[in-house]
Amino acid sequence: MATLKSYCSFKDSTFSLLRPGSADNYKSRRNVTWRSPRAAVLPNFHLPMRSYEIKNRTNVDDIKSLRFVTAIKTPYLPDGRFDLEAYDSLVNMQIANGVEAVIVGGTTGEGQLMSWDEHIMLIGHTVNCFGGTLKVIGNTGSNSTREAIHATEQGFAVGMHAALHINPYYGKTSLEGLVAHFESVLSMGPTIIYNVPSRTSQDIPPGVIHTIAQSTNLAGVKECVGNDRIKQYTDNGIIVWSGNDDECHDARWGYGANGVISVASNLIPGLMRQLMFEEKNVPLNSKLMPLIEWLFEEPNPIALNTALAQLGVVRPVFRLPYVPLPMAKRVEFVKLVKELGRENFIGDKDVQVLEDDDFILVGRY
Repeated sequence: MATLKSYCSFKDSTFSLLRPGSADNYKSRRNVTWRSPRAAVLPNFHLPMRSYEIKNRTNVDDIKSLRFVTAIKTPYLPDGRFDLEAYDSLVNMQIANGVEAVIVGGTTGEGQLMSWDEHIMLIGHTVNCFGGTLKVIGNTGSNSTREAIHATEQGFAVGMHAALHINPYYGKTSLEGLVAHFESVLSMGPTIIYNVPSRTSQDIPPGVIHTIAQSTNLAGVKECVGNDRIKQYTDNGIIVWSGNDDECHDARWGYGANGVISVASNLIPGLMRQLMFEEKNVPLNSKLMPLIEWLFEEPNPIALNTALAQLGVVRPVFRLPYVPLPMAKRVEFVKLVKELGRENFIGDKDVQVLEDDDFILVGRY
């Protein structure tokens, strides 16, 4: 209480209360000077809720060593709530195919369509069920620094191994603002910075990354600008994962990338692992290009959601504003599966062409 009083006291201010009906009210009011309580102006009054106790999570070097990460899909029940049984099955299939980590609630996992309660619950569920087998990286980024701080505090509190942070989108900030935003969350634990200008409309330039790389908690960068940018970082000792499935093979073997944070691995984890671990494999990379191009003809995760439903591993439920691909694209996917071999895709059901009426679109959940 003594501390609270010291921060909230009006003792040093010249603010005074006037009794109702006083004849001098108006005259006195003109002479009043008000100063805010000290708590409102102290720059570091709200200290981060971090803990230095040893937790059931990895350190930053363990995150830096990752090569093969899946941005995992979030499946839904018919009423739009999470289908945790289907989710667990998806994660288990990733583990069986050698995936080392998952991004929970990223763009592919539709974190943008979740409440923060849902978001943190899914991170905690993933840690509780799978945290001893693979690394759980929670997407706790936001265009609001306040929300990013709060979500990251909660994410680490429920046991995530690392945080994924995007730069503020829509309400964009300056380069100095980017540095301040990232520095506000880097103190809490291992962090991957995500640069995807096609979604944020703002590139995170190398100067910003080099500035925040002074933090020992920066694990690396998920980079979607291209392989030349990746080489800029890797030449300077900064860890990078390609965020583009169509470029990840060359990024890994020709530009120094650690590996990939992949969307396609939701469907073909075994083949994507081969691209990252075995050796340079141009024929396999070329063979996968038609599927990868199909996946990104519409904004992600529209095609992925459609594909997983057609493989029978998730219910055909979409949270709006996402809707399934049109019939022609659904037919095309079946052909792609047959060309690559059904055995290379997750699940064990026959791939099928779903009708429009098979899909459930949920606007309220």
